[in-house]
Amino acid sequence: MEKSSFENKSLAVKKETKVVKPKKKKQKIKTTTAGKTKTETVPSKDEEEDDEKEEPTTSPENATILNILTKKINNYSIQNDLSTEYCFLVDMSLPSGRNRFFIYDLKKNTIINSGLVSHGSCNETFLARPRFSNATSSGCSSLGKYKVGEFYKGKYGKSFRLYGLDDCNSNAYKRAVVIHGFDCIPDKEIYPRVLCNSFGCVMVSYNFFDKISRIIGKSGKPIVLWIYQ
Repeated sequence: MEKSSFENKSLAVKKETKVVKPKKKKQKIKTTTAGKTKTETVPSKDEEEDDEKEEPTTSPENATILNILTKKINNYSIQNDLSTEYCFLVDMSLPSGRNRFFIYDLKKNTIINSGLVSHGSCNETFLARPRFSNATSSGCSSLGKYKVGEFYKGKYGKSFRLYGLDDCNSNAYKRAVVIHGFDCIPDKEIYPRVLCNSFGCVMVSYNFFDKISRIIGKSGKPIVLWIYQ
């Protein structure tokens, strides 16, 4: 089984502190149907804008491991002309029902969003905990660093190609391991329940895929995704 340099070191996460926002006034409008006037309440413009904002995310307790990891990514990105603005971290030591895909802002040194992500089934009916392989027909996830490549529409709709940068994931492109959304992945954590499996792809919810897409669109250079355990 392939191993990463961060085996058995998880990004433990704290529970979020809920911030109660003051309620915004709703706009009332009058509509007329068959001679009757009815008053309806619709969201204000501010509320519609708030819906588009990303929710606050959890932050890891173990800052030392996170700092080591992101410094390695930043140094690697500088040497290989990749993004030093953002990176994606996937912590496979966490249960699949927990958020374990982290969008990280390298400039601000903070996680800006997180979401659920599946692991490969290794061609079994179901695999609750991940196993890893770089074999072309394994159906498993592969550990290591990836370059996030071009956007395309494939078998599972909107997708981003992935290029393996390490010996343990060198067959990623050949295996068609990509980032894509799928409807069996929810938007919220489901732990202690577990997620459906992929065939080795980095499979997320459609809404989280859109958040990933926006980050990729902001980045001037290809982003590094690092899957580790």
